Amino acid sequence: MRDTASDDVGAFTVTAPHRELLDQILDKWSLAVCNELCERPSRFNELRRAIPAVTQKSLTATLRRLERNGIVERTLLSSRPVAVEYRMTPLGKTLRPPVDVLLAWADTHLPEIDAARARFDAESDLA
Repeated sequence: MRDTASDDVGAFTVTAPHRELLDQILDKWSLAVCNELCERPSRFNELRRAIPAVTQKSLTATLRRLERNGIVERTLLSSRPVAVEYRMTPLGKTLRPPVDVLLAWADTHLPEIDAARARFDAESDLA
């Protein structure tokens, strides 16, 4: 295994506020919602149909969390009956490039990760 201490990069510091924010915006449902809203604004039920595994309660909580963090905005539409539409904010749109980098990293290293998991699971079965 390569020694990471010799890498010439800045300190890797993850503070409590970092962890809290990343937990709130990079969880399973938040990523799915952002993925849908990056394409176009959507109403609640459109999001439910696009993400069938999410429960109404989880989707509501996710949208509220993303709205609180300034990633998603909620707009009341003047229609009958009154409807609500969700869309990415300008701040939310800035999440796309770093998430794309993480996805590219995962695509590149997934074979290595799968191999490491298989080794770990094989060794764990022997113990």
